[in-house]
Amino acid sequence: MQQKIDGLLVPKLRFPEFWNAGEWEKKRLGEVADVSKLAGYEFTKHIVYQESGLVIALRGLNIKNNDLDLSDVKYVDNSDFSKLSRSKLFIDDLMFTYIGTIGEVALIKENNKYYLAPNVARIRVNKNNLDARFLLHFFNVPSFKKNEVAKYISSSSQAALTMGNVRKFSIAIPNLSEQQRIADCLSSIGDRITAETQKLDTLKAHKKGLMQQLFSTEGQTLPKLRFSQFCDAGEWEEKELKSICQMQAGKFVSASDISEKHEKSLYPCYGGNGLRGYTKTYTHLGIYPLIGRQGALCGNVKLGAGQFHATEHAVVATPKNHINVNWLFYELDFLNLNRYATGQAQPGLSVEVLEKISITVPKTENEQKKIANCLSSLDELIAIQAQKIDTLKTHKKGLMQQLFPTVDEVSG
Repeated sequence: MQQKIDGLLVPKLRFPEFWNAGEWEKKRLGEVADVSKLAGYEFTKHIVYQESGLVIALRGLNIKNNDLDLSDVKYVDNSDFSKLSRSKLFIDDLMFTYIGTIGEVALIKENNKYYLAPNVARIRVNKNNLDARFLLHFFNVPSFKKNEVAKYISSSSQAALTMGNVRKFSIAIPNLSEQQRIADCLSSIGDRITAETQKLDTLKAHKKGLMQQLFSTEGQTLPKLRFSQFCDAGEWEEKELKSICQMQAGKFVSASDISEKHEKSLYPCYGGNGLRGYTKTYTHLGIYPLIGRQGALCGNVKLGAGQFHATEHAVVATPKNHINVNWLFYELDFLNLNRYATGQAQPGLSVEVLEKISITVPKTENEQKKIANCLSSLDELIAIQAQKIDTLKTHKKGLMQQLFPTVDEVSG
């Protein structure tokens, strides 16, 4: 690739076949694409939501991470499609959220399946001079979202964009062949990220299923799956948590004493929602399961290791004799402790409630350790896979910053 030529509207890096292709063109989005939305009266008069069907209304919540999220959808098969012709979506239409969470984008890849719902704009490019995939990636350049999109957002109680302002977006486009080359490059990385993410999800699902096999469920004194060397080791013993570990809430720390920066002189600080930041003091040294007792992640279990500070919103579980600390961590995680929380506005877990929870425990620490080692090895694979995905995302982000001119150059 060739380095950028100063003074010209070209990216910092360029594929060799386009070194002599000249500058990119500055355009307003409305000049090269048709931008539209579902009008309020159309939604009120002609759209009928239902819970099942074949045709999906794409709402803002369905546009996430550059793709369609169809985990929560509304169907519109009984709507009056004769009055909704401009809301029908086709392959290569680009979705763009313009109210609330602004700037989420996704590309339509199927015909005859989707219609626009409120809060999402449809951008339909002129395919003779603009590749929709190229525009999708352009919209994801960090400086474009931060500067170009942000300057048109209204300052009302709810962030929003008008269609007129969306049409004003300044973009830079090379010739169609170069657009396609850039889109192919970034899409291939995106496909790799998707494939690796699916592998990660498979590993997580495998771990979840394995935990359901390796731990006994309520009313059972044996797990469904047991390592062969322990088949004759007898049934597991039913015990309350207070008999296998000591549970104690952590120590209060002022919010002003918690730093977001991780410096060498500071220690991790865990609260009810996991890692809160870093402090100058630590309350524990070693390895301990930590249970969030308040907050959005009430009942969530983390493993604190080394020197760390546990706040009063985290319960520290200290294993007693013949209890493997890693097995205890996985057992607590398996228990889904959130179901024992009390309170409505702010659900919480008390030490007293936790102590009375009954579980079954392998008689030997060796069996506990075997279970923990098995799950720990899976966690290592999951961590490696997650790191691989993060590396790919960082690589893609860096490439995008190189393959597109900066927004200041485009807008200037």
